[in-house]
Amino acid sequence: MLGNGVYAIGIIGFGGMGSHHLELAEGTKEVKIVGSFDIKESRQQLAREKGLKVYNSREELLSDDMIDIVLVATPNDLHKEIAIQAMRAGKNVVSEKPITLGSADLQEMIDVSKETGKLLVVHQNRRWDEDFLTMKKIYDEGMLGEVFAIESRVHGSRGIPGDWRQEKEHGGGMILDWGVHILDQALMFVPGKVKKVYATVDHVTNQLVDDGFHAELFFENGVKYVLEVGTSNFINLPRWYMLGNNGTAEIVNWGEPAKVVTAKGKSETDIIPVRTAAGITKTMAPRRKDTIQETEIPLVPGNIKEFYKNVAATLDGKAEIIVKLPQVMRVMKLMEAIFESAEKQQVVDFE
Repeated sequence: MLGNGVYAIGIIGFGGMGSHHLELAEGTKEVKIVGSFDIKESRQQLAREKGLKVYNSREELLSDDMIDIVLVATPNDLHKEIAIQAMRAGKNVVSEKPITLGSADLQEMIDVSKETGKLLVVHQNRRWDEDFLTMKKIYDEGMLGEVFAIESRVHGSRGIPGDWRQEKEHGGGMILDWGVHILDQALMFVPGKVKKVYATVDHVTNQLVDDGFHAELFFENGVKYVLEVGTSNFINLPRWYMLGNNGTAEIVNWGEPAKVVTAKGKSETDIIPVRTAAGITKTMAPRRKDTIQETEIPLVPGNIKEFYKNVAATLDGKAEIIVKLPQVMRVMKLMEAIFESAEKQQVVDFE
């Protein structure tokens, strides 16, 4: 531990996410990233340039008494091995997500955390996404009345990045890469159990792993939650779309405020039909302006630096960890249910 009660972090895997954590920890007085190890010399050199202590091996980092917390930021298939080794070396562990490739492996990691008394926590950073926090505020405050459907989508058009994400043995594919984020958000969003799951997966540009998926979660409170990740979408659907019995909310893209449209005043009785190419329709005629209210909801601020502050406060015995292992297990089992549903091409029971 460093002076003034600051926890020292050592990174194993100084790639894109590993180096990104330097920004996350910067200005957080409770923790400081002090060193790293990576199997690539180019990443070792970058760490030196960033002023970090560079270790020659994983074992050398784990044997350094100065290190309190090990950040595991390697490809997904290595998380379990390194996290268990670190905890048994007396280190607390922060793991990038997904924490591992399956629920059985995760249970082993949880067991070692209990055995050693060391903290094991997953960096579920997108709990602090402003779009997620904003839609959750709309849901929690009942702005739309009783919500019956939520749609969460992440679309891109460049396929899977040309790295380990394309390799099944390293935990590649979009369910494990982006699914772990939006599934965690879904389980934070809607209270209660998920009763059934139906899913399909895409292999548009990659036959080895999924390059997209569509999943439908059916919650016990009646909410249908649609999740979709696509990597071959040249026109994106809205990032969020939520339906209630008294209105609709939408966020088109990251960084944009929410648009909320709700009913107001008396219901329409004199609906004027709208003419389409082949006839007229009352059912799909637009509402009159005097019967709806349009509101722009600004984004709710999110501060990802709260993650490391919470880790430090938990180690100090002053707080409860935000990202709890039972929540992580629930997401992991939900990903497994999605794989199962897609393989069987049928609805599967969940909780």
